[in-house]
Amino acid sequence: MAACQLNLRVGDLEGNVDRILGAYAQASAEGADIAVFSELAVCGYPPEDLLLKPAFVDDVQAATRRLVAATGDCVAVVGFVDGEEAAADPNRRASNAAMVVSNGVVHGVYHKRALPDYGVFDEERYFRPGAEAMSLYGVGGVKVGVTICEDVWIPGGVVAELAAGGAELIVNLNASPYYAGKTAVRELVVGERIDESHVPIVYVNQVGGQDELVFDGGSFAMAADKTVVALGPHCQEAVMVFDIEAPASSTASGSFSVVAARSTSGPRPPIPAPFSAVPDHYGEIWDALALATRDYVRKNGFTDVGVALSGGIDSTLVAAIAVDALGAAHVHTVAMPSRFSSEHSLSDAARLAQVLGCDHRVIPIEPAHAAFLDMLAPSFVGRDPDLTEENLQSRIRGVAIMALSNKFGWLVLTTGNKSELAVGYSTLYGDTAGAFGVIKDLWKTQVYDLCRWKNRDAGREIIPESVLTKPPSAELRPDQRDDQSLPPYEILDPLLIDIVEHDRVVGQLIDLGHDPAVAARIARLVDIAEYKRRQNPPGPKISIKAFGRDRRMPMTNSYRGERRG
Repeated sequence: MAACQLNLRVGDLEGNVDRILGAYAQASAEGADIAVFSELAVCGYPPEDLLLKPAFVDDVQAATRRLVAATGDCVAVVGFVDGEEAAADPNRRASNAAMVVSNGVVHGVYHKRALPDYGVFDEERYFRPGAEAMSLYGVGGVKVGVTICEDVWIPGGVVAELAAGGAELIVNLNASPYYAGKTAVRELVVGERIDESHVPIVYVNQVGGQDELVFDGGSFAMAADKTVVALGPHCQEAVMVFDIEAPASSTASGSFSVVAARSTSGPRPPIPAPFSAVPDHYGEIWDALALATRDYVRKNGFTDVGVALSGGIDSTLVAAIAVDALGAAHVHTVAMPSRFSSEHSLSDAARLAQVLGCDHRVIPIEPAHAAFLDMLAPSFVGRDPDLTEENLQSRIRGVAIMALSNKFGWLVLTTGNKSELAVGYSTLYGDTAGAFGVIKDLWKTQVYDLCRWKNRDAGREIIPESVLTKPPSAELRPDQRDDQSLPPYEILDPLLIDIVEHDRVVGQLIDLGHDPAVAARIARLVDIAEYKRRQNPPGPKISIKAFGRDRRMPMTNSYRGERRG
């Protein structure tokens, strides 16, 4: 077996084919009988509304033909968009497909039957479900069944049919997005299919960042006794070549096509299976955020990023992740103090930049702040200072960091966390100005936990202890603290998890023991901040339910979920 987990790019058809052929050549050189690639490998996943462009589907077919022509006697199983039947579909939907190919010949095509339409998935919008009968392919004397991603999540579905038809090995092509703890979930599901089929399964996943999604790799092979016998690295590309035991099937009810495969010169030593170390909980989150940041920046044609560094915990974490993702030479931090900025915030920002080794500059915003106040003073006559003047400072910072972005070609990383986004504790066109929200799916308490983990993992103080211990503050007015506007994050975050990730309403929150007045207020803040979240930049999904593709609430919404009468 060769399990090829590659970092492919949506729409880069020629580049993707080149990467596939490079991995295929490596697999073939290392003696693989069969090389398996990820779901929709030729075009990248998810292509979304590119699939509605007939020219795109046609170009995928042309790229696929080039790939087929370059194959030799190692059998390849590759995901692609099959547009052959799109014209027959009233909605012009193509098929999410996998081809079995060697020696320049396509021996068969399987069309994905289970199309997910939940969470981040919307495949019924784009694809027609496969309807063909179960089919097997004889490769090197082993009857191999092909499935795609969701097929393996369905009890009694395609996997059970393949086993009943005599499959001795099942391969599963995936584009499975990451969330924390997803590896264990995948192994549990594959184990359930093996309980049904008693057939080993090789699960091949893609790797890389794609807009809000992170694909973490972690491809694995599970033997018929449910032992994981091979495991690919987390958040890294790999071509894993290994032997897997394929017990002979006692079932022969299904027909199968014999695929012309490489001939062997006789017995050889077994190829040991690779088994990568599994990072701990915070290690896998850190790696996923770094991968997502690196790919969003580089795949969109940028090399450098800018971070507005306040000396607070959120911007500190974003800068540290950016340095791990891109290298210190490509990260530029900017402190923009106002009349309310504390001296320790400036010194903490400077100290962090020195530890990280990145470029740092200080641009005071007081001249612009004073000018704006003078300019607006005639319109504000008779009005006391309030949130307006606070937000003005944040918006000046947004203008300044975007000016640096324009001048130097930096992609700006925003620093808002999930707790702040949930309740709208941010300033539109201020701290929300930027292109990618690195920590937008991290609760505030997770931000602290991840910073502490980084120091432990590094064995030294990267995140300054002073940043970890000082009270969170936006520093937009004298002696301001977050807990003057919001409950402490140790109280707020569990409440928000119930509202956002578990879809609970006020009545249910009270039943769970949350303070009634606090529950009603926070639920209301979450609802009215929806319009703000729609205007925030994308950021990587690392939870079971992230803002964005995962959660689609109406902005105009009068439902509160409070008990009546």
